Amino acid sequence: MPIREYQAKRPETGCQMCRNGFERLENVNERPLPKCPQCGVDLVRLISAPRVGASQSSADTRARQAGFHKLKKISKGEYEKIY
Repeated sequence: MPIREYQAKRPETGCQMCRNGFERLENVNERPLPKCPQCGVDLVRLISAPRVGASQSSADTRARQAGFHKLKKISKGEYEKIY
């Protein structure tokens, strides 16, 4: 089930929740929310980038467990070992 993001069409008229935008877990076939559940202001569904694959932190952990090192570039040709 995807997480959908919503925001008030006119943020200056909405409550704090829809003015700043909020997320809602929805069924794939579910229609978009037409109005804010708290104040009734018209909403617009936002387009956001999907998050696919493993997070960077888990990739770092797996690399560290496999014996790899992570380096950070300090300047041209110089690197600092992070772990």
